[in-house]
Amino acid sequence: MELHELLNRFNRGGAINDPEIYVAMRKYIAENRRLLFDMNHNWHESESEITELFSKIIGKPVDPSVRITTPFYTDFGKNITVGKNIYINSDCKFQDQGGIVIGDDVLIGHNVVLATLDHEIDPDTRGLVPAPIRIENKVWIGSGAIITKGVTIGEGSIVAAGAVVTKDVPARVIVGGVPAKVIKQI
Repeated sequence: MELHELLNRFNRGGAINDPEIYVAMRKYIAENRRLLFDMNHNWHESESEITELFSKIIGKPVDPSVRITTPFYTDFGKNITVGKNIYINSDCKFQDQGGIVIGDDVLIGHNVVLATLDHEIDPDTRGLVPAPIRIENKVWIGSGAIITKGVTIGEGSIVAAGAVVTKDVPARVIVGGVPAKVIKQI
Protein backbone atom coordinates (compact mmCIF):
# COMPACT_ATOMS: atom_id res chain seq x y z
CA MET A 1 0.00 0.00 0.00
CA GLU A 2 1.37 3.39 -1.02
CA LEU A 3 1.81 6.12 1.57
CA HIS A 4 -0.86 8.39 0.07
CA GLU A 5 -3.39 5.53 0.22
CA LEU A 6 -2.52 4.85 3.85
CA LEU A 7 -2.78 8.54 4.78
CA ASN A 8 -6.13 8.80 2.97
CA ARG A 9 -7.42 5.88 5.04
CA PHE A 10 -6.17 7.38 8.32
CA ASN A 11 -7.52 10.83 7.47
CA ARG A 12 -10.95 9.48 6.49
CA GLY A 13 -11.63 8.52 10.12
CA GLY A 14 -13.65 5.58 11.37
CA ALA A 15 -12.37 2.31 12.79
CA ILE A 16 -9.53 0.49 11.05
CA ASN A 17 -9.30 -3.24 11.41
CA ASP A 18 -7.58 -4.25 8.17
CA PRO A 19 -4.44 -6.44 8.14
CA GLU A 20 -3.24 -4.79 4.89
CA ILE A 21 -3.22 -1.40 6.61
CA TYR A 22 -1.34 -2.80 9.61
CA VAL A 23 1.34 -4.30 7.32
CA ALA A 24 1.78 -1.00 5.46
CA MET A 25 1.85 0.96 8.70
CA ARG A 26 4.59 -1.30 10.13
CA LYS A 27 6.69 -0.71 6.99
CA TYR A 28 6.62 3.08 7.47
CA ILE A 29 7.17 2.74 11.22
CA ALA A 30 10.34 0.71 10.53
CA GLU A 31 11.64 3.37 8.12
CA ASN A 32 10.84 6.04 10.68
CA ARG A 33 12.82 4.23 13.40
CA ARG A 34 16.03 4.48 11.36
CA LEU A 35 15.63 8.26 11.02
CA LEU A 36 14.71 8.65 14.69
CA PHE A 37 17.75 6.66 15.73
CA ASP A 38 19.98 9.02 13.75
CA MET A 39 18.17 12.07 15.13
CA ASN A 40 18.25 10.94 18.77
CA HIS A 41 21.48 8.98 19.11
CA ASN A 42 24.03 10.70 16.89
CA TRP A 43 25.80 13.99 17.47
CA HIS A 44 24.56 16.88 15.33
CA GLU A 45 26.69 19.99 14.94
CA SER A 46 23.71 22.29 14.45
CA GLU A 47 19.99 22.60 15.01
CA SER A 48 19.58 22.68 11.24
CA GLU A 49 20.75 19.05 11.02
CA ILE A 50 17.99 18.03 13.42
CA THR A 51 15.45 20.08 11.46
CA GLU A 52 16.57 18.36 8.23
CA LEU A 53 16.09 14.93 9.82
CA PHE A 54 12.67 15.99 11.09
CA SER A 55 11.80 17.04 7.53
CA LYS A 56 12.75 13.55 6.31
CA ILE A 57 10.70 11.96 9.09
CA ILE A 58 7.54 13.86 8.19
CA GLY A 59 8.23 13.79 4.45
CA LYS A 60 7.66 17.54 4.00
CA PRO A 61 9.77 20.70 4.04
CA VAL A 62 10.21 22.21 7.49
CA ASP A 63 10.87 25.90 8.05
CA PRO A 64 14.33 26.56 9.53
CA SER A 65 12.67 28.36 12.46
CA VAL A 66 11.39 24.98 13.80
CA ARG A 67 13.56 23.83 16.70
CA ILE A 68 13.50 20.40 18.32
CA THR A 69 15.43 19.33 21.39
CA THR A 70 16.15 15.63 21.21
CA PRO A 71 15.22 13.01 22.02
CA PHE A 72 12.02 13.24 20.02
CA TYR A 73 9.74 10.31 19.21
CA THR A 74 7.05 9.64 16.67
CA ASP A 75 5.84 6.18 15.81
CA PHE A 76 4.68 6.81 12.22
CA GLY A 77 6.03 10.23 11.29
CA LYS A 78 4.34 10.82 7.95
CA ASN A 79 1.13 12.50 9.15
CA ILE A 80 2.62 15.58 10.83
CA THR A 81 2.39 19.12 9.46
CA VAL A 82 4.16 22.04 11.16
CA GLY A 83 4.16 25.79 10.71
CA LYS A 84 6.91 28.29 11.57
CA ASN A 85 8.64 29.28 14.78
CA ILE A 86 7.84 26.10 16.70
CA TYR A 87 9.80 24.77 19.65
CA ILE A 88 9.40 21.12 20.66
CA ASN A 89 11.25 20.32 23.88
CA SER A 90 12.85 16.98 24.73
CA ASP A 91 11.14 13.60 25.17
CA CYS A 92 7.95 14.48 23.29
CA LYS A 93 6.00 11.61 21.77
CA PHE A 94 3.80 12.12 18.71
CA GLN A 95 1.50 9.23 17.75
CA ASP A 96 0.57 10.75 14.43
CA GLN A 97 -1.35 8.20 12.36
CA GLY A 98 -4.54 10.23 12.81
CA GLY A 99 -2.77 13.45 11.80
CA ILE A 100 -1.08 16.24 13.75
CA VAL A 101 -1.22 19.84 12.53
CA ILE A 102 0.79 22.44 14.45
CA GLY A 103 0.39 26.12 13.61
CA ASP A 104 2.92 28.96 13.94
CA ASP A 105 4.57 30.25 17.13
CA VAL A 106 3.84 27.12 19.18
CA LEU A 107 5.74 26.01 22.30
CA ILE A 108 5.60 22.35 23.34
CA GLY A 109 7.14 21.44 26.71
CA HIS A 110 9.08 18.37 27.84
CA ASN A 111 7.36 14.96 27.75
CA VAL A 112 4.24 16.08 25.90
CA VAL A 113 2.22 13.26 24.31
CA LEU A 114 0.04 13.85 21.23
CA ALA A 115 -1.98 10.65 20.72
CA THR A 116 -4.12 10.51 17.56
CA LEU A 117 -5.11 6.85 17.85
CA ASP A 118 -7.49 5.03 20.11
CA HIS A 119 -9.09 1.59 19.95
CA GLU A 120 -12.66 0.48 19.53
CA ILE A 121 -14.43 -0.29 22.79
CA ASP A 122 -15.68 -3.70 21.60
CA PRO A 123 -13.16 -6.27 22.92
CA ASP A 124 -13.87 -8.56 19.96
CA THR A 125 -12.53 -6.07 17.42
CA ARG A 126 -10.31 -3.41 19.09
CA GLY A 127 -9.60 -1.83 15.72
CA LEU A 128 -7.71 1.43 15.55
CA VAL A 129 -9.70 4.67 15.57
CA PRO A 130 -7.68 7.65 14.25
CA ALA A 131 -8.61 11.32 14.57
CA PRO A 132 -6.44 14.43 14.09
CA ILE A 133 -5.00 16.78 16.67
CA ARG A 134 -4.86 20.44 15.66
CA ILE A 135 -2.76 22.94 17.56
CA GLU A 136 -3.51 26.45 16.38
CA ASN A 137 -1.13 29.44 16.34
CA LYS A 138 0.53 30.80 19.49
CA VAL A 139 -0.34 27.84 21.72
CA TRP A 140 1.84 26.85 24.67
CA ILE A 141 1.59 23.25 25.88
CA GLY A 142 3.17 22.67 29.30
CA SER A 143 5.41 19.76 30.26
CA GLY A 144 3.84 16.35 30.63
CA ALA A 145 0.52 17.28 29.03
CA ILE A 146 -1.37 14.66 27.04
CA ILE A 147 -3.57 15.64 24.11
CA THR A 148 -5.91 12.90 22.85
CA LYS A 149 -7.30 12.17 19.39
CA GLY A 150 -9.71 14.56 17.74
CA VAL A 151 -8.79 17.57 19.88
CA THR A 152 -8.19 21.12 18.66
CA ILE A 153 -6.29 23.56 20.87
CA GLY A 154 -7.54 27.06 20.07
CA GLU A 155 -5.29 29.96 19.11
CA GLY A 156 -3.30 31.57 21.91
CA SER A 157 -4.32 29.05 24.55
CA ILE A 158 -2.17 27.47 27.25
CA VAL A 159 -2.37 23.82 28.31
CA ALA A 160 -1.05 23.54 31.88
CA ALA A 161 1.68 21.07 32.74
CA GLY A 162 0.33 17.58 33.38
CA ALA A 163 -3.11 18.27 31.88
CA VAL A 164 -4.97 15.56 29.99
CA VAL A 165 -6.92 17.21 27.18
CA THR A 166 -9.81 15.11 25.88
CA LYS A 167 -12.02 17.86 24.43
CA ASP A 168 -11.47 20.91 22.22
CA VAL A 169 -9.94 23.96 23.90
CA PRO A 170 -11.34 27.39 22.94
CA ALA A 171 -9.03 30.21 21.87
CA ARG A 172 -7.23 32.30 24.49
CA VAL A 173 -7.85 30.24 27.61
CA ILE A 174 -5.75 28.33 30.12
CA VAL A 175 -6.79 24.71 30.69
CA GLY A 176 -5.52 22.29 33.30
CA GLY A 177 -6.35 19.16 35.24
CA VAL A 178 -7.47 15.62 34.47
CA PRO A 179 -9.54 15.84 32.40
CA ALA A 180 -8.56 19.38 31.44
CA LYS A 181 -11.03 22.19 32.13
CA VAL A 182 -10.89 25.91 31.49
CA ILE A 183 -9.17 27.61 34.42
CA LYS A 184 -8.95 31.16 33.13
CA GLN A 185 -9.52 33.41 30.11
CA ILE A 186 -6.44 35.09 28.66
